[in-house]
Amino acid sequence: SRSTWARRARHTTDDESDDEEEGRSIMINEEGQNVDLYIPRKCSWSNRLIGAKDHAAIQINVGHLDDKGVYTGKFSTFAIGGAVRHRGESDSGLDHLWQKKKADLGQ
Repeated sequence: SRSTWARRARHTTDDESDDEEEGRSIMINEEGQNVDLYIPRKCSWSNRLIGAKDHAAIQINVGHLDDKGVYTGKFSTFAIGGAVRHRGESDSGLDHLWQKKKADLGQ
């Protein structure tokens, strides 16, 4: 499939001039899907970007269960950065994130 370059314009405020309009280049295919080679992840706990060289970072899929405890085929994905893991906060962070997600899902 062919891809085309697109520019995403940044919203300007009153104190910025229209001449300074900058954007981020993204790759979009003909169907309108993002096909960038690298899309950085964010830590689910700290909301910091996870760099490409952060080899201590993890990503976990937590499966959803029905009332009988059977896997429904759905899951929630959480990413934890290496800095959070280094501080020893990943266990409590994942527990807090899952409890919040579970309440949102009504499980």
